[in-house]
Amino acid sequence: MKGRSGVEFKLSNRGNTLIASLAGELDHHTCEQIRQKIDARLLGSSSKNLILDMSKIIFMDSSGIGVIMGRYKVLQNIGGKAALVCPQGAIRRILEMSGVSKYVPVFDEIDSAIKYIAG
Repeated sequence: MKGRSGVEFKLSNRGNTLIASLAGELDHHTCEQIRQKIDARLLGSSSKNLILDMSKIIFMDSSGIGVIMGRYKVLQNIGGKAALVCPQGAIRRILEMSGVSKYVPVFDEIDSAIKYIAG
């Protein structure tokens, strides 16, 4: 799916884990649509875990942090886990400096995030 502005995202499932693959810009123009799509899938299916694959995000503002932390709270309420995939770079530094990585673990590749979610 292509967001209104500068983000593309794809949702897929692996077992009870929803994987949201994002590419482009995660900002105030695109966050509401992404939030709605992810929440609809999480709350309307058997998915109780979420991996946000942000390895192709080139820009993120505070709205992106809000999306991540909001989904983290949703998952806490349903007894699920969240993980982020974000290799080294500016976006990873934002996740660390903002404190997001203290709540939602950040991995270099999707396989590591899947292993974390699995157990």
